[in-house]
Amino acid sequence: MKKAGHAKGYLLVLVLLFVCISCNQKTNKSKPKKPNILLLMSDNQSADHLGCYGDKSIKTPHIDKLAKKGLIFKNAYCSAPSCSPARASMLTGQDIWSLGEAANLWSSFPKVKVYTQLMEASGYHVGIEGKGWGPGDETVTGWEHNPGGVRYDSFEEFFNEAEKGQPWMYWYSSRDPHRPYKKEGWKNSGIHLDSIYVPPYLPDNTEVKKDIANYYNEIQRFDEEVGSYISLLKEMGELENTMIIVCSDNGWQMPRGLANLYDFGTKIPLIISWPEFFPPGREINDFVNIKDFAPTFLELAGVPIPKEMNAQSFVDILTAEKKGIIDPQRDHVIMARERHAYVRKGGLGYPGRAIRTNDYLFIKNYEPKRWPAGDPPLYGDVDAHMLHYEAPTKIFMLKNKNTEDIKPLFDLAFSKRPEYELYKIREDPYQMNNLAEDDQYKPIVQALSNRLNNYLIKTNDTREVGQVFDWDNAPYYKERDKRPKPSKKAIEVLGLEEEYNYLD
Repeated sequence: MKKAGHAKGYLLVLVLLFVCISCNQKTNKSKPKKPNILLLMSDNQSADHLGCYGDKSIKTPHIDKLAKKGLIFKNAYCSAPSCSPARASMLTGQDIWSLGEAANLWSSFPKVKVYTQLMEASGYHVGIEGKGWGPGDETVTGWEHNPGGVRYDSFEEFFNEAEKGQPWMYWYSSRDPHRPYKKEGWKNSGIHLDSIYVPPYLPDNTEVKKDIANYYNEIQRFDEEVGSYISLLKEMGELENTMIIVCSDNGWQMPRGLANLYDFGTKIPLIISWPEFFPPGREINDFVNIKDFAPTFLELAGVPIPKEMNAQSFVDILTAEKKGIIDPQRDHVIMARERHAYVRKGGLGYPGRAIRTNDYLFIKNYEPKRWPAGDPPLYGDVDAHMLHYEAPTKIFMLKNKNTEDIKPLFDLAFSKRPEYELYKIREDPYQMNNLAEDDQYKPIVQALSNRLNNYLIKTNDTREVGQVFDWDNAPYYKERDKRPKPSKKAIEVLGLEEEYNYLD
């Protein structure tokens, strides 16, 4: 009987020990230690153009493999469809209208708190490679280096400067797939023209498919870069404690993409992987904004989030076991744009605000009398450098703008737009049929307009409250764009003078 009692006691101790170990494991899983953070960002890439997002004609094996081990966000958006403001919003965790000149392209950067500095102050080793924040001039406001961090020539150089055991944050900002594309680059890429899907707002012909194929080739090159960083992490023994983020800053450099508040300008790919702590293999349908990166990184790093960061951390989404919709309140995203390139007389921008839900996209254009893609004949917002490089799709549309087939597409991309735009996403995923003036949808317009305006007022957007910030006359730190010299191709096709002056 005594032996039996001892046996029961031992069994009870073993059970309790197992329970304690299990509890500790669960606790450790939910409260990860400070991660290393590797942010890999492409430049001007729309969400759909990766294998893991369903594109059958592109080959992105490294990103696709990462997605299987991580999370794919199906509703990730940038704050603005333009490089500088989108990246400024990401660094500050704020809406672009709160950042003064930084709401524009080729701007300055305000002296405000950014997550990179806050993480560095908490003990992180922080650095960037490539573009970082930009294009613009941060030095005019007193920044000693890019707000994204100290610039390095390579990850190896950065890593070797870190102290042993020191957590780090590294942002590799690729130039791919920003134009100019490698001419005929697609030919040796394994991409087949007949497999390429052309969205219906662009002409479906061989010339356009070649342009898209060259863009795909640049994305495939970015995928190789992603693969090289993963290999480096493995070699350095850093993979297990590194959170990897793959994303872009805004949409592709095509008509109705870059510098537009439509999905192909604002919807971005977002893959996040850290299998040690984030349950893998999940598709997430919650809406997230690139500005949400700042509070998310800070929370993971154990750094207090400044009150001026009105973005929302999504650590709860990352650590959840669920897929699909995690937080029902994340049912929309709000975006904005001010001046993209210097493409209108006097440096005028094309201000707009937008709200995107699962069902609708609503856009408010504050200056509908202006040309949305820049003044004719160049329509330079599609390519901020004014055709210094080839843009075959745009050139084709300009050359054939009066033909029966192309004119409707040309008007969608380049002609003036009404004050309000409403698109029903499920029926019109490419946002080609504006329903804002349809009596049937007036209640929807009113509801979304109210929801958008309430947020803009709450966050002190000067477009809705008080005196409007003078974004039109803010400095533009790229002098050549004010007196552009179009490419020989543009001169030939459009009959332009060699110099086109936007200053007068």
